[in-house]
Amino acid sequence: MSRIVVAGRNRTATIENGLVVDESRSDGSIAEQSRGEFWLAPGFVDLQCNGIGGVDFACADLEGFRIAGTMLLATGVTSYLPTIVSAPLESYAAVLDRVAHAQVALAQQGLPAIEGVHLEGPFLGTAPGAHAPECLTMMDVDWLTSLLDQYPGLVRLVTLAPEADPDLEGTRALCDRGVVVALGHSRCSYDEAVQAAAAGATLVTHVFNAMSELHHRNPGLASAALDSVVPLTPTLIADLIHVHPSTVRLTMAAAPPILVTDRVATGVRYRDQLVVERDGAAFLQDGTLAGSVLTMDQAVRNLVGLGVSLEAAVKAATTAPADALGLGVFAASPGIGRADLVALDSETLEIRNVWISGELAYAQSY
Repeated sequence: MSRIVVAGRNRTATIENGLVVDESRSDGSIAEQSRGEFWLAPGFVDLQCNGIGGVDFACADLEGFRIAGTMLLATGVTSYLPTIVSAPLESYAAVLDRVAHAQVALAQQGLPAIEGVHLEGPFLGTAPGAHAPECLTMMDVDWLTSLLDQYPGLVRLVTLAPEADPDLEGTRALCDRGVVVALGHSRCSYDEAVQAAAAGATLVTHVFNAMSELHHRNPGLASAALDSVVPLTPTLIADLIHVHPSTVRLTMAAAPPILVTDRVATGVRYRDQLVVERDGAAFLQDGTLAGSVLTMDQAVRNLVGLGVSLEAAVKAATTAPADALGLGVFAASPGIGRADLVALDSETLEIRNVWISGELAYAQSY
């Protein structure tokens, strides 16, 4: 691969053999440069995407993953975790088989990397949200470790509730195998969240959603997520529907989060109901909020529209989730940073170009 140089208003990246081999910035600020017509940033990393359009990752075939990858690419996503919600234990192997096949078959094709799987459940608590209550179960370490052994390296993130893993044996087993543990769909106490963090949990899934409300005398999971002394990073759905704008600003100020979309397929059936897009989100027909129709680029624009700096908004969509998974993307150290990049229009912040491993994979049509 020939050496190329991509110069934005804020930074210049020199790319060779799919890696960023040199990077230069005048003052480190993303918003105070005058060169070029776009901001250059790392590719967006979505740790929680259940589906997109009519593609539900729980049942998608190879073509479905190809279609989803093409759609995600246009939103600036260069890495993602297909997210599987709570299901009967016997159904997981078939799902993971399909994801593993897609991960290999679609690699090196200029599509976002399937970095692995996010299992959201089934070890959840008494805040199931749209998850099927009959699929929730207490921790089964033997089943979990057997699944991890059957699919080594495929499961990268597991969301569980501390009350479903009361002795934290499952949390420790996951951490011992290098799987990131997030706490979510839980009404656990603040102390229980702190204990789970001490056992190795590092994230809180879609903070404020599917957990007890923030209370000043009875703190729970949301309080732990915002408390600077607790080593938990919240993930945030910034569609301004799941979390009120004022609370989004509070979260950004208190505990800089990781942006996730929690996007779901629409027009498909789930729990014998049609998932419909309405009022900017996804709902079951009975009115249950089922997820979002948010894109990562829109999440960044939403934060900036609330007064968050572009630097902070981009970090929440790029290096923060990449660091949570241990991915190397757009690092300043030569030979380390994989050249997954996005160019954001300097005025509108819309996606103009996307590079995958240094190759132009998407260009906005005018």
